Amino acid sequence: QLQLVESGGGLAQTGDSLTLSCATSQGSFRQKDMAWFRQAPGKEREFVAARRRDGHLYYEDSMKGCLTISRDNAKNTMYLQINSLKPDDTAVYFCAAGVVILSRTREPSGYAYWGQGTQVTVSS
Repeated sequence: QLQLVESGGGLAQTGDSLTLSCATSQGSFRQKDMAWFRQAPGKEREFVAARRRDGHLYYEDSMKGCLTISRDNAKNTMYLQINSLKPDDTAVYFCAAGVVILSRTREPSGYAYWGQGTQVTVSS
């Protein structure tokens, strides 16, 4: 059972940057497709970014340019850097993992493993 633990959230101001971390319980995450999603109050969970097993990167179009997804295999950890934060970025950010069909890369239902989430709050 792969366990995911997010960290790095907190309170930020408009224009700030944050780097979120997703620590995994085992090295097999290298054989998993990994992604970040977020969920704001009263809204559905939405795709943010993904790094597939083959190394291809995917970003939410509206946020492209403000996001960088990366990982450190030695630390079994994935990262998401978010630049130019806006109040609309306020949400709980979740790390997800799984063996995902390419066409479902941006769909929460494609992922079998989830972390508990980390809150990001951006003030104006």
